[in-house]
Amino acid sequence: MQPYFGLKGGWLTFWVSVACSTDMTLFGYDQGVFGTYGSSGIRPELKLMSSPGGVIVTPDFLDTLGLNGKTSLIGTVTALYDIGCFFGAIIAVAVGEKLGRRNSVLLGTSIMTVGAIIQIASYSVAQMIVGRIVAGIGNGINTSTAPVWQAETSKAAWRGKLVVIEMILNIAGFSLSNWVTYGFSFTSGPVGWRFPLAFQLIFMIILFSTVPWLPESPRWLIAHDRGEEGAQIIADLEATTIDDAWVITECKEIQYAVDYERENHVGWGDLLRGRDGAGGGTCAVRRLILGMGTQAMQQLSGINVTSYYLPTVLITSVGLSNSLARLLAACNSVSYLLFSLIGIPNVERWGRRKLMMYAAAGQAFCYLIITICIRYNEKAGYGGTVKLPGLDVTQKQKEIATASIAFFFLYYVFFGIGWQGVPWLYPTEINSLHLRTKGAALGTATNWIFNFMVVEITPIGIENLQWKFYIIWVIFNASFVPIVYFFYPETADRSLEDLDRLFRNNHDIFVFKDKAAISSKRPQEFIANEQENVRRNSSVAAGVLRRGSKAIFAKDGMEDSESPVEYHEKV
Repeated sequence: MQPYFGLKGGWLTFWVSVACSTDMTLFGYDQGVFGTYGSSGIRPELKLMSSPGGVIVTPDFLDTLGLNGKTSLIGTVTALYDIGCFFGAIIAVAVGEKLGRRNSVLLGTSIMTVGAIIQIASYSVAQMIVGRIVAGIGNGINTSTAPVWQAETSKAAWRGKLVVIEMILNIAGFSLSNWVTYGFSFTSGPVGWRFPLAFQLIFMIILFSTVPWLPESPRWLIAHDRGEEGAQIIADLEATTIDDAWVITECKEIQYAVDYERENHVGWGDLLRGRDGAGGGTCAVRRLILGMGTQAMQQLSGINVTSYYLPTVLITSVGLSNSLARLLAACNSVSYLLFSLIGIPNVERWGRRKLMMYAAAGQAFCYLIITICIRYNEKAGYGGTVKLPGLDVTQKQKEIATASIAFFFLYYVFFGIGWQGVPWLYPTEINSLHLRTKGAALGTATNWIFNFMVVEITPIGIENLQWKFYIIWVIFNASFVPIVYFFYPETADRSLEDLDRLFRNNHDIFVFKDKAAISSKRPQEFIANEQENVRRNSSVAAGVLRRGSKAIFAKDGMEDSESPVEYHEKV
């Protein structure tokens, strides 16, 4: 039987994308199906808004696990999932590069399956806690690996779009969980919460059915001295033959990056001490920080604060019922999903930098207006002293609270376009091959730990600072614009090896003056270099692609004493 059932080219990339997208859809569904719940010690209206949905508000769930009235314990059970995800990402740092991309996804999915089964079969809090942590560990491994696998098997022109599509399907999974739990909230008995938890097994079945027969990352294979296999997969992904000049050029570029990293390798001990090799080497520390920075900024943009506060505005200020507020929140998730589609064509057209800067500016504006609205909504005596029936607000306070909802929705538009997908894409592109899995995993761990921090401080911040709490997020979002402008190089329309070349030749942390670093189009010098290499390799036979870097780099004029890096620089 032919490998990959005879699939090549676009169809092979499509099925890799199906697997990676299913992984991220599962991530979104698993995040949303459990729901969120308030912390103890906060005022009653915040407890109302902190339970917008999920299985944890199902009466049978609370009765079976004995959680009625134990708000703090419910919050702990919910939050432990994030801690599991954090440790899963750390595990990916340790073992991801050894296992490879496919095996890491299979490991993560297997662990998630065990965690899901434990949750479905739970009859005690202890069982549920174990299930949540185990599922989180599996999800942490998967979310650290799937974007890397997608990026390393995609053409430069498709890479951004495909990873952004993955994150949009992450939103779709979250939205699906909202509708599933909302629908089953009208049922009684254990089916109301056990079925929504069991539904995630469908995604796991799809992963077990696709991942084993799909190709491994060719870059990972070449980095582990399996160059012939890597070359064949590159040829299959391009729907061409192994002796194609472009395939040979691509293999040599990857092998050169591997050899350069080996010669300039910096151990973890040195990285932690801030040492980055002679002359900066591959700028490993800088690249790790840039990738982790996008994930930290995503959480510090206040997306979880917005999600947290919206239901309380709908319930306590506008006067909607809990059921209607949950329905509107579910509708908002659909709106969020639809507007995120705008990012698919524009992640390459505008580039990563512009998307992040434009979206951050829009988010800062939305938070500014939301802050002003909440200020007057909370101001005692605003609009008179006559309160509306059944509400603790005046007519004007209700009107300004209603107006704030539009900016909550607009915030989701900006976030969905710019900050939903790019922070997951950027670490897979900016890090070198040797550190790509580790860099993506550290980025994912950063996302989860900042997520946990923001969720923990939000109830306290709202309780003690009230409307002033939202000034923090205005400042954060506004600060992201100059941070991205000054420090973040563009990765759109570039091969992963182009970015390696950029960091080898440019050690200045300020990139805004370097046109090659910030252009949304591939610099002409990179195009000319690739065309020259393709022309040079057009007569090279496929036999040079034997195992070992010297064979891949073999060419007339290469001396035995020369390393591949020295030869490459000479020619």
